[in-house]
Amino acid sequence: MTQQTVTDDRPEEADRPTVWQSRNFLLLWSGQTVAELGTRISSVAIPLLAAETLDASVFQISLLTTLAWLPYLLISLPAGLLADRVDQRRLMIACDLGRMALMLSLPLASLAGALSLGYLYAVVGISGVLTVLFNVAYRAKLPRLLEQHQLVDGNAKLTMSQDFGELVGPSIGGVLIGLVGAAKTFFSNALAYLLSAVTLWLIREEPAERKPKDATEERVPLRTELAEGLLFIRRQPILLSLLLCSTTSNFFVMASGSIEVTFMVRELHAPSWLVGLVFSVSAVGGLVIGGLTKRISERVGTARVIWVAMAAPGPLYLCMPLAQPGWGVLLYGIGLAAFSANVVLYNVAATSYQQRVTPAHLLGRVNASFLWICYGAIPLGSLTGGALASWLGLRPALWICVIGTWSAALWVYFSPLRGMRDLPESHDVPETAGA
Repeated sequence: MTQQTVTDDRPEEADRPTVWQSRNFLLLWSGQTVAELGTRISSVAIPLLAAETLDASVFQISLLTTLAWLPYLLISLPAGLLADRVDQRRLMIACDLGRMALMLSLPLASLAGALSLGYLYAVVGISGVLTVLFNVAYRAKLPRLLEQHQLVDGNAKLTMSQDFGELVGPSIGGVLIGLVGAAKTFFSNALAYLLSAVTLWLIREEPAERKPKDATEERVPLRTELAEGLLFIRRQPILLSLLLCSTTSNFFVMASGSIEVTFMVRELHAPSWLVGLVFSVSAVGGLVIGGLTKRISERVGTARVIWVAMAAPGPLYLCMPLAQPGWGVLLYGIGLAAFSANVVLYNVAATSYQQRVTPAHLLGRVNASFLWICYGAIPLGSLTGGALASWLGLRPALWICVIGTWSAALWVYFSPLRGMRDLPESHDVPETAGA
């Protein structure tokens, strides 16, 4: 089935307002940029706090990552239901303020001599719950701040903020930790979440018109409401292919991510500064493509770019297991940069499609269903990567992981997307019945 393009009553591209003219989006974007930077700083500070201040073992430090991602498996679906029922902006502000309080508590507990590994676990776990609630609400809120033709550009700019945080956040975190120590670094995280909450509070929109509840309307069971997001995805062949593609990619990416530092240090004998340089090179790929996403999507097609983004960079992934000692380790950075570019193009287009075709009253639950399954694959992938490396060795395991990552493109290549050029302009898309 091909996507038909409406040309008669559509305004000219030059007459359409851009995201730069949307005060609400600019507030959201600025707040998220600061919050992403704070998150990347904490990604360095938390394990260092556990290792240096609390003298945690390698296994105890690894549990911090598990606790950070576990809430996606446990509460994503009810979080989606909550996001569809409450004011999403207020929910996001509450999550930001909650995370700010948690980050502030770490240096205060350290100064009082009350910081323990158990307390750090609790902070990471509760913060993970608030992050899930925030992300589900934020994904449902964005389409209400932008017009449909602005979604690709808006999602691209938000993704660029993530890459910017990944590029400079760890470096800033390292400098702050060197200057004030790991515990006091969390004051910067608290400030980042406070600024994000302020920008959200400054957003002004027309109050949503609520449909009056019919007294005779039969109450839908909670279990049925939770499943509505999954059922909607199941009836949409393109959404289903996107879900399978993202889940496969996340699984193998985390499998390789769990062994990549060990591979560079033990197999390639790379010093720590060179490992850091590799990750900086990888973030550059996302930043460059992020700035060109709107132009690339218009040239290739806003729907076609989804499977092109997944398939085209695949050969460069092979640079990762081909990396060699010395400066040859930068081959790994080239592979990561290709994947970073893929992530920007794919995520922007896929998220924009999901936001366009999902009815507003289901958006929170559909987003939550994606997070539940896609992010639920992350801890499984991490365990698989470690098991493969222990069984086959680091380089053979890496070959399996990068080929598996590339194979995710098959889900979207063999889907209705291959017959479409551009994304639909409304929620009026065909569904499939049954399985």
